[in-house]
Amino acid sequence: MSNVLVFNKPFQVLSQFNDDQGRATLSDYIEMPKFYAAGRLDYDSEGLMILTNDGQLQQQISNPKHKLEKTYWVQVEGEVNEDQLKRLRAGPVLKDGPTKPAKVRKLGAQTKHLWPRQPPIRERAAIPTQWLEICISEGRNRQVRRMTAAVNLPTLRLVRVAIGHWRLKGLNVGQWRLEKMHKPQQK
Repeated sequence: MSNVLVFNKPFQVLSQFNDDQGRATLSDYIEMPKFYAAGRLDYDSEGLMILTNDGQLQQQISNPKHKLEKTYWVQVEGEVNEDQLKRLRAGPVLKDGPTKPAKVRKLGAQTKHLWPRQPPIRERAAIPTQWLEICISEGRNRQVRRMTAAVNLPTLRLVRVAIGHWRLKGLNVGQWRLEKMHKPQQK
């Protein structure tokens, strides 16, 4: 029987089960044999990871050719202007080529429900920060961080809140839950 494990990965945890450098890994939080990560989330990013015991589902979730949308809440340094939003939506050009268009919007009060990050982000009194929601269907290495940097908005904190129809909702940092298998919606 196939199952899906929905996990809220903490900051500075590797999205794998072992590490020869002694860093925190998924095994510090999850003891479910034969579950494997469906995709990665950077060491310095937080939020939703999907693990499954179904290899075919793992491939559907993690392979960009299936265009499964991933939603991120991104705290950036600086005041976001309309030109920057327009460039993010159009898909900025990175060193490895242009990104596909993204859905981008400014966030407000909903980010107040996020857990405090440990350690906290660096704050500078003279430089404001703002939260954006960015939805992409690609999976390039550190893509969201590189996209915001390309429009002069360095990322301070990045939290993945959704993958397809799976959501973080109701999971505290470091917690996980099992869900019935749902096939991801393809575009």
